[in-house]
Formats: sequence, C-alpha cells, structure tokens
Amino acid sequence: MPVYSMTGFASASAGPVSTHETAPAADNLAPRANGSANASVSIELRSVNGRFLDLGFRLPDEFRSLEPALRDLLSTAFKRGKIELRLSTRTESETQWPQPQPDQLNRLVRLESTIQGWLPKAQALSVNEILHWCKGSTTSEKLDEPALEAAKRCIAGLREAREREGARLVTVLMERVDRLRELAAQAEPLVPAVVKRQQQRFLDRWTEALEASGAAQTISREALQERALNEAAAYSIRIDVAEELARLRSHLDEIARLLKAGGELGKRLDFLIQELLREANTLGSKAAALELTNISVEMKVAIEQLREQVQNIE
Repeated sequence: MPVYSMTGFASASAGPVSTHETAPAADNLAPRANGSANASVSIELRSVNGRFLDLGFRLPDEFRSLEPALRDLLSTAFKRGKIELRLSTRTESETQWPQPQPDQLNRLVRLESTIQGWLPKAQALSVNEILHWCKGSTTSEKLDEPALEAAKRCIAGLREAREREGARLVTVLMERVDRLRELAAQAEPLVPAVVKRQQQRFLDRWTEALEASGAAQTISREALQERALNEAAAYSIRIDVAEELARLRSHLDEIARLLKAGGELGKRLDFLIQELLREANTLGSKAAALELTNISVEMKVAIEQLREQVQNIE
C-alpha cells in the first residue's frame, strides 16, 4: 500500500449546465427562452497536516444542503488531516446583456411601488439593479448533481496528490533512517573500548582513595581487590550503552518495515520516534566518552528531522 501525506491540493469543475427555463409563472423573475445561460461549478480541496480529521466547508448558501453528503465523501476517503473544501459557481450568459421581459419589468414596478408606499424615502431602482434582477440565475437543484460529481473527482485528485507527496516523504525518511543506522554502527565498536577505559580509570581512583584513607592497612589485599572488581563491574554496567543501541536498531527496522508496507501509519511512526528519542537521550546521559556524546547529539538531530517529516504522514 502507498504512504499518504496529509498535504495536498486538488481542484475539479463540472458544467456547463443549461439554466434555460420555460416556466410561465407570472411572478417569476428568471428569464425566458431568450435569456438562458450556462452555469458551472468548481471545487477546490486544500489539505494540511492535522492530528485528527478536521473538515471545513466554504459553500454558497444555496449549496448548504450538500454539506452532509460532502462530509461523508471526505470522511470515507481520508482519515487524518485538516481539509478545506471550497465550492464556487460561475454563470455565463448566452447574450452579452440580459434581456428583461415585460412581465419581469411589470413585477419589479409593482414591487417598487409597494415598497415606496410604505417607505416614501426609498430610492428608485437603478438600471444596474434592474439588469441584476432580470439576469438568469441557476437554481441549486440543477447544480447539486454536478457539484457532487466534481467533488468525487476532486477527492480522487487530492488522494493522488497526497500519495505523490507521501512517496517523496518515504524517500526522505529512509535517508534519515539510514543515517541513524550509520551512527549506531559508528558507536557500536566504541562501546567495549570506552567501558574498558573507564573501568581502569575507576580502579585507579579506587586504589588512590584507599591509599589516601589508610584502609589498605586494615583490610586484606584480597578483600580489597574483590570489592574493587565488583564496584568496577557495576560501574561498567551503568555506562554500557550496547542495550540502547540494540533497541535503537530494532526501532529503525520497524520504521523501515512500516514505510515499506504503507497504509495509515502516522500514529505508529509517532510512537516509534518517541522511543528513538528516548534511546538517544539515554545514550547521551550514559556516554562516558566524548565520541559517544557527539554521536548522541547527531542522533538527536536526525531523529528531530524524522519527527518533522512524520507529522505530515496520514
């Protein structure tokens, strides 16, 4: 399965749809046969990363009834991300200017007269306002089906865009995984030498402390030697980071497996990144040599880069 990013953009349009109407109603302000127009609907989807699925809609009022259907389509296609859907319409008249019909003008005159009877100070209609009211208007019912069809195509386009972005993210993530493996490989041969060096340093300080305190004169040499070796062994265990390196490699193998398998893995990767950072922090706190400390710092940088990219995976 592919890996999907939560970042993407897509757009789709449907139409034109003829808005020609022949309804003979006397009170209808829509144009007749010679005032027909073509209308189209456009949909844009913008997606960014989000912890959960967060849907936002910017719809004209006449399309508010489509929101539940659009929400179902998006919820089925996506599981995470902040997604915004924008719907807009465009009407292109077949003539350059609307052609007002006598019944339309009569209706406007009656309405204007009624309003001015109640509100004497109301201004008369301008030519621009008359043309606006007489121009063709597309009913939402005519565009509901094209809008849903455009939404389906736009969702498919967004999934393709998020898949392409996801493929690029996998490449970046695998580069970081390989870098962490290199750092772990650099640290592994240093561990035995560092432990041995620190153990010898501990024994030297132990001997110096015994001589300074005079304990060597009251306790047998064999007992002192046995106690020194036990303390040195305990100290070497505390500074040994082989276990942390083994767990770190195991987490890296699991991340690589998940990226290869694909699917919805963003939350699982988040958890593994936290575990990687835990091991790197432990490595830094237990490091008894500058070489291991430097490797720990480089690991933390690579892990933070991993974290930033994982935040964009669905």
